[in-house]
Amino acid sequence: MPQLWATDVPGHSSPGGPSSFWRLPWRGCMAASLGVLAGTALQLQQARLWPLVDVVWVGLAGLVLSLGMAWLGDRPGRRAVRLSGVGAWVLVWLLALVLTWAQLGIRAALLRDSALPEAWEGLDIEVIGRVSAMPQRLAWGQRFLLVPESAQWAGQALALPSPLWLGWSGAGDGGEAAAPALVAGERWRFSVRLKRVHGALNPGGFDHELWLWEQGVLATGQVRAGPGLPLPERLAATAAYPVERWRQRVRDAIWRHLLQGVPEGGSVRQAGVVVALVTGDQRAIERADWQVFRNTGVAHLMSISGLHITLLAWLASRAIQALWRQTARWPGWLGRACLRWPAPWVASLGGLLVALSYSVFCGWGVPAQRTVGMLAVLTCLRVAGLSWPWQQTWALMAAVVVLWDPWAWLQPGFWLSFVAVGVLFVTDAGAKGRALPQEPVSAWLQAWRAVAALLREQWVLTLALAPLTLWLFGQVSVVGLVANLFAIPWVTGVVTPLALLGCLLPPLWDAAAWAVQGLAVVLVWLAAWPGATWSVAAPPLWAGAVGLLGGVMCAGPWPGAWRLLGVPLLLPVLFWQAPRPDWGRFELLAADVGQGNAVIVRTAQHTLVYDAGPRYSPDSDAGDRVLLPLLRAAGETPDRLVLSHRDTDHTGGARALLSAFPQMTLWSSLAPDHPLRLGREHTACGAGQSWQWDGVHFAFSHPGAVALGPEPRPNALSCVLRVQDAHGVAALLPGDIEAAQELALVGQGAALAADWLLVPHHGSKTSSTPAFVAAVAPRVAVVQAGYRNRFAHPAPEVRERYLTRELRWVETPVCGAALWRSQQPDTVQCEREHRPRYWHWPLHP
Repeated sequence: MPQLWATDVPGHSSPGGPSSFWRLPWRGCMAASLGVLAGTALQLQQARLWPLVDVVWVGLAGLVLSLGMAWLGDRPGRRAVRLSGVGAWVLVWLLALVLTWAQLGIRAALLRDSALPEAWEGLDIEVIGRVSAMPQRLAWGQRFLLVPESAQWAGQALALPSPLWLGWSGAGDGGEAAAPALVAGERWRFSVRLKRVHGALNPGGFDHELWLWEQGVLATGQVRAGPGLPLPERLAATAAYPVERWRQRVRDAIWRHLLQGVPEGGSVRQAGVVVALVTGDQRAIERADWQVFRNTGVAHLMSISGLHITLLAWLASRAIQALWRQTARWPGWLGRACLRWPAPWVASLGGLLVALSYSVFCGWGVPAQRTVGMLAVLTCLRVAGLSWPWQQTWALMAAVVVLWDPWAWLQPGFWLSFVAVGVLFVTDAGAKGRALPQEPVSAWLQAWRAVAALLREQWVLTLALAPLTLWLFGQVSVVGLVANLFAIPWVTGVVTPLALLGCLLPPLWDAAAWAVQGLAVVLVWLAAWPGATWSVAAPPLWAGAVGLLGGVMCAGPWPGAWRLLGVPLLLPVLFWQAPRPDWGRFELLAADVGQGNAVIVRTAQHTLVYDAGPRYSPDSDAGDRVLLPLLRAAGETPDRLVLSHRDTDHTGGARALLSAFPQMTLWSSLAPDHPLRLGREHTACGAGQSWQWDGVHFAFSHPGAVALGPEPRPNALSCVLRVQDAHGVAALLPGDIEAAQELALVGQGAALAADWLLVPHHGSKTSSTPAFVAAVAPRVAVVQAGYRNRFAHPAPEVRERYLTRELRWVETPVCGAALWRSQQPDTVQCEREHRPRYWHWPLHP
């Protein structure tokens, strides 16, 4: 049986006899790395954290076992405990798994226990703290991280979580102070109103709570100023957070330089890309540009990516190596130093230091952490003289990254990065194995071989990563290969160097912006090609894993027959279709959009969207942030959009939906001059209108001929839609109708009885009259409202009115997205219950 710690890897010499327990040649390190990855994956699947005491005991048991094995293995004069082969590998793997699981559980428990107590939500707390990061500028104001030094409420000192994620409106209304330009490192006194971390939770949507958890943020809030509250006060400019202040100065300098001569309120769209490449501020890039970048598969280039960091490290190492070799000719200690420390060592360490400095300057985001971690592993192996198989190098890099940031495991960028690196390792190893002896060749032939290698690598990556991209995002760029062949050298070799050198010579920022503009012309042209993207419903885990295996088999350096075997494995992920309701049945999904309405109705072959959710800010709405990802994850192409009335909490996301699905018809009660109706075919909803889809009956019962007054309130015009399947199971979507409209419908004898009810007007006390509730008699009542919304919806008396009827009461802030099927009228699937994780609201102590 082979010894666990023995090594036959070139470049690694081991002393005679068995190695000690703590020596880590590649086989033992491979087992430990896989154990770290397995322990991380196991811990991240927990719906609830174990008690801290239990986690500590498990960790101590694993640590004692490790020390015991080390002591028994190294104790002279005793019978050493040495396991061989698979048994030793399994032992090391198991110990690494247990220790990783325990340390991550301890970290998570300590972070959870620092969360904001529920009793402190909504209080106006006076906080003194420092701005710890470069503030983000938004259309409505700015957001920033604050590290609190002290806090008090009503004379009582409070220990707040750190940091706080705060917003400061620039409008100066609504009780909020107009925000001046904050600077990282400044010390301020604020009155803030905080709440526990809570975000929308939808199938296929962005997990905002995980994003904040990964940054250690367990409380968010808003700067406040009003009667009885002190005004925000800048106390001092401190020396804290110098890198963030430097980043902010550079970002502001780029904006000032590129916006010279631009009218106030105007923009230079390419300036956002320059800012993102230099400082890592991705919010500077406009939404429309991001859409073009995603459709052409080059979004990974438009920020601080691993490719840029690796290129910078490589260039720095080459320069350092050339300079270090020159010092051998110098007299004195510097010449001796060159002989003592080989140039490749110094170059590798210097390149790593440059990569680390650049990553820290750009905000030390997760992609930068991954890249620096991988470069650190490779550098350490090179300096130590180790030449490990690519499998162990790859596993060790992944283990280092998840030990540093375990929650990166759940980010798409983690998987794209490491799968891409693994594919390059596999294909490069295969290419080297088939390489012929090198012969002197001409410069032209060398250049051609370099171009051929670039084409081969890009083709391999595109083919291998396509199934993973479909699994993670539900779409893949068909033109991505062509776009990346042009964009990678252009962005990496032209735009990024010009943008970085602009920090020394600002006119180069203009050249970088022109280069971005030229790239944008090509990308917009490619994105306009028919079939530029391939979209499918989000496939299940098994289909994604099988598709990834198929992509690697098709792209790897295998015989042709093996590559063909990968083609059938690609089919499930390429053509996956989400299951739909049976004929004569339907299902509804009440999306978690905050304070607003948005319901998706699906039949066997058709899809209707009832209301489009709110507009969160001038640059953000529910259509783009929630509904589009949700619809794409389900593989849906909606046929019809119904907007119940004109209020922005119902129409805020409509423009994004209508742009993404231009074939969708619009039905609403909007006035003829409403912007959403201009230049678009429109049908006014009214009582008596009906149609059938796949055996399911749709009918409007309001607005009708009821006297509404000369200038009715928008709520009074809400389109009331009733959906009934072929078996008599029904759902009612009444918009924001109020008591007068409810009583009028009851008096007219309108068909209101329904098994599923969207509670009118988000549970406002102006709606849900007893007569209306009795006429509907629902089994399930769903309220779409925002977490701790300023209207206090749903009203307590309304909630009590429904609960006395012994029905299922569902609130989207508590449930997340709520799925209901007409064939199971008593069952509601809540996203927070269906996909529970310990970092989701509410955090359980």
